[in-house]
Amino acid sequence: MVYDCIVIGAGHNGLVCAHDLARAGQKVLVLERRDVVGGCCVTEELWPGWHVSTAAYVVSLLLPEIERDMELARHGYQVLPRSPSSFTPFEDGRSLLLGADAAANHKAIEQFSLRDAARYADYEELLTQVAERLEPLLVQTPPRLGIPAPGGRSWSLSQRLGDAKQVLGLLDAFRDLGDDFGEAVRLLTGSATDMLDHWFESDELKGTLATDAIIGTFQPPSSPGTAYVLLHHVMGQAGGARGVWGYVRGGMGALTAAMAASARQRGVEIRTGAAVEEILVRKGRVRGVRLAGGEEIPCRAVASSADACWTFETLLPADHLPAAFLSSVRRIDYVSASMKINLAVRELPDFTCCPGNEEPGPQHRGTIHINALPEMIERAYDDAKYGTSSQRPIIEMTIPTSVDDTIAPPGHHILSLFVQYAPYKLAEGTWDDQKEAFADRCLDEIARYAPNVPDSVVHRQVLSPVDLERTFGLTGGNIFQGAMSLPQLFTMRPVPGWSDYRTPVQGLYLCGSAAHPGGGVMGAAGRNAAVAIRADR
Repeated sequence: MVYDCIVIGAGHNGLVCAHDLARAGQKVLVLERRDVVGGCCVTEELWPGWHVSTAAYVVSLLLPEIERDMELARHGYQVLPRSPSSFTPFEDGRSLLLGADAAANHKAIEQFSLRDAARYADYEELLTQVAERLEPLLVQTPPRLGIPAPGGRSWSLSQRLGDAKQVLGLLDAFRDLGDDFGEAVRLLTGSATDMLDHWFESDELKGTLATDAIIGTFQPPSSPGTAYVLLHHVMGQAGGARGVWGYVRGGMGALTAAMAASARQRGVEIRTGAAVEEILVRKGRVRGVRLAGGEEIPCRAVASSADACWTFETLLPADHLPAAFLSSVRRIDYVSASMKINLAVRELPDFTCCPGNEEPGPQHRGTIHINALPEMIERAYDDAKYGTSSQRPIIEMTIPTSVDDTIAPPGHHILSLFVQYAPYKLAEGTWDDQKEAFADRCLDEIARYAPNVPDSVVHRQVLSPVDLERTFGLTGGNIFQGAMSLPQLFTMRPVPGWSDYRTPVQGLYLCGSAAHPGGGVMGAAGRNAAVAIRADR
């Protein structure tokens, strides 16, 4: 059998791409290297009775149209909103709770600054205005600036005019912001520090918001381009309302399990434990794939949800690619400094600033920011830029069991820690030798705010940046399949001139986070790639 398309990787983007192609009548096969569907969006029973979202841990950015078209709710997908959404404890005994309630936010912030409390709603409104103008771009193929047409042909005049119209449309989308246009430019190109300093005066609020700009990056909030990531705070509606990030009942793998069920219903075949060793090419065109065991499977197209490094440098012989293209691929920035720690605990954290852990309270439901002060974040980065893990790491802690009682034994809980900064490249030693000691340091930092946590740990899993690369195929441990900095977004992603999901090899496409619009549990890259594949057929 010759498949119309083989999708490499059964992560959420690969499953969306496969579903959309099958819905259009194509015969599709998905090949997953691991023994479980989901990629980074997976639930695994690490210990009996503990069902852990091993990598990705919250959802908001998933496109509503994907949720609707794949009928995910019918296949068991359910989002559990979190309220409030954010809790930041401080060592002086105070804390900051933020959520969707504007009056409650005002009251929470005014303990630190009356001025900041008065301005916060306007700040949120600005972010919302910019996010609403950017969101349509997520499901658009970026303009083909500099990309050659397939088969050595030239793009038609109408196609070139269409690209120019798209660029002008982007500018027009921001023109009606009026006096806020300058603030939008600051948000899209500046640093989180500059943006937050312009709006607020209290370090407690600025630090809490700044953590949104650094998660998953190897940059301090003072680095240009980090302000853009602040927009993710208000983007997406998968939690039931704009910017409300939620947990998935049953863990994040319940989402991809629903996607897989939907894809199979459309006729998609999914094989796990099937590692692709090589993408087979003849005369500049895809002809199939070869698996690690030697099996060759013919197809007319391949959509890779692996990152660009894996796709073009591991799975594809270099002589099939133009030297200039390969050189650009090798310059992609995969620098990373993130660690994921999953903890099974016998009781909830009991915060000194907000006592109580018999039942989940507001302080347990949302994202908990540890060490979230601007100076602490900058100092944590200073350690990492010289190749050492942060002495006082920045920790984003979530407790999915605070709203989901299906994933842990009764009375027990799961703590999910996403940690900055743990540089992929260490100046001395290896992560295999150092990761457990660093995890101990993270627990010590949490104990400054919730002293009961270290002794409550029953099991733990520590995933260093190297482990993230080994387990999930993330080059450099980068969770976004390439840094989400300005030079690697939109028409520049994955490399300049090749932002339309196509590649120099005819019939080979990128359908994962390596392509526009990048990382996050969104599904847009998979859907956009399917549009390109269908158009070429």
